[in-house]
Amino acid sequence: MKKMPQRSCIGCNLKKDKKELIRIVKNKEGQIQVDPTGKAAGRGAYLCNSVDCLEMAKKTKRLEKALETTIDEEIYEELRRVICGE
Repeated sequence: MKKMPQRSCIGCNLKKDKKELIRIVKNKEGQIQVDPTGKAAGRGAYLCNSVDCLEMAKKTKRLEKALETTIDEEIYEELRRVICGE
């Protein structure tokens, strides 16, 4: 059986299977987007499917540190919609 790759959530810092996490990616142009496929090119960060983890990442600015850029409020709102299933 093939072993699933593990990634750490930037909110709670727990290791989980890559497929269980939401990937946020910064491409070469510096655009930030949610990557549902997990295969987009660029620097990536992972987040649990939890509003608590999103709030922790926002509060501690871990997402900004991981992607080495400032994050607009629109990205956080898009992540909130993805997590809530809207």
